[in-house]
Amino acid sequence: ILVASCAALVIQSLAANLGVVTGKHLAEHCRAEYSKVPNFLLWVVAEIAVVACDIPEVIGTAFALNMLFSIPVWIGVLLTGLSTLMLLALQQYGVRKLEFLIAFLVFTIAPCFVIELHYSKPDPGEVLHGLFVPQLKGNGATGLAISLLGAMVMPHNLFLHSALVLSRKIHRSSTGIKEACRFYLIESGLALMIAFLINVSVISVSGAVCNAPDLTPEDRAKCEDLDLNKASFLLRNVVGKWSSNLFAIALLASGQSSTITGTYAGQYVMQGFLDLRLEPWLRNFLTRCLAIIPSLIVALIGGSAGAGKLIIIASMILSFELPFAAKFPLPQVSHYLTKPKNGLT
Repeated sequence: ILVASCAALVIQSLAANLGVVTGKHLAEHCRAEYSKVPNFLLWVVAEIAVVACDIPEVIGTAFALNMLFSIPVWIGVLLTGLSTLMLLALQQYGVRKLEFLIAFLVFTIAPCFVIELHYSKPDPGEVLHGLFVPQLKGNGATGLAISLLGAMVMPHNLFLHSALVLSRKIHRSSTGIKEACRFYLIESGLALMIAFLINVSVISVSGAVCNAPDLTPEDRAKCEDLDLNKASFLLRNVVGKWSSNLFAIALLASGQSSTITGTYAGQYVMQGFLDLRLEPWLRNFLTRCLAIIPSLIVALIGGSAGAGKLIIIASMILSFELPFAAKFPLPQVSHYLTKPKNGLT
C-alpha cells in the first residue's frame, strides 16, 4: 500500500502536469502521437482497464447490499445498475458537483474505518512494522500484492487526472503554469494520503480481528480465506453487529465514488483516442453492462467466494496494464515545452 501510494502520487501528478502544460489530456496526446494501429490498441487496453475497475465496484456494492439488507449477491449485482441512473441525474450539474460528491463519499468511508480501528485495537508496533517491512505470507499473498497495486493506482485514472485539470481556469503564463502544477501536486498528495490512511485502516482492522484471542475455530477458518463477505460476518462476530453495518456503509460509498471516476475516465478515453463523443447515458450504460455481465455470471455460479476472487483478478489486470497507461508520448510534450504557446516557453 505504501509503495503503491508513492507510485500513484508520482504518475498522477505527471498526468496532471501534462494537461496543465499542453492543454490536452493524455488520450488526446496518444491520438496525435501514434499511428492508427498502436492508438487503437492503446484504446482497447484503456477500455479493458475501465471495465476491470468497474467489476470490483459492482461486486463491492452487491456485497454491501447483501450485508445491509440480506439481498443475494447476484441480485445486488443487478441492482448496482441503478447507480447509472444516479450518475445520469448528477452529470447535468457539471464536474464540480461530482467532485464534491466524491469528496463526501470518501469522508463517509474514513470515519467508518476510524471507528472500526478504535474498537479492533490493532498493535501499533505491528502496523508500523508491516508498513515499512513488507512480507509475502500465506496462500495467494503475491496475487493480492499485485492486485493492490492496480486497485490503488488504477491506470485509467491517469487519463482522468490529465483531463480534469482542463476544466479549471489556469493563467497561461510561466508563473501560472508552475503554480497550477504545484497546486495539483498538493491536491493529489492530500487525496492519496486520505486513501492511504483508509487502506491501512482496512488492513489493520482485518489483521487485528483475525488475531483476536477469543476467535472461534469457525471464524479462524474464515481468516484463512478472507473476502469481503466473510470480513463482514467476521467483524459482526468479533466486534459487534454495528461494525458489520459500518463496514457495509463504507463499502457502498467506496463503490459509488469509484463508479463516478470510472465513468468519467471512460468518456475521456473514448473521446481522446477515437475522437468519438457518445451521450453520457449511453457510454455509462455500455460500460456498466460490460462489468455486470461477468460479475453476474460469476456470482450465480461461484457465489460470494467466486465474486471475491473476480475482484482480485480484475485488480491484477489493472496492475498489468499500468505500463501501457504510463507510456507518455514525450515527443509531443517536448513540442509544447520548446515552442512558444500562449506566452509559455
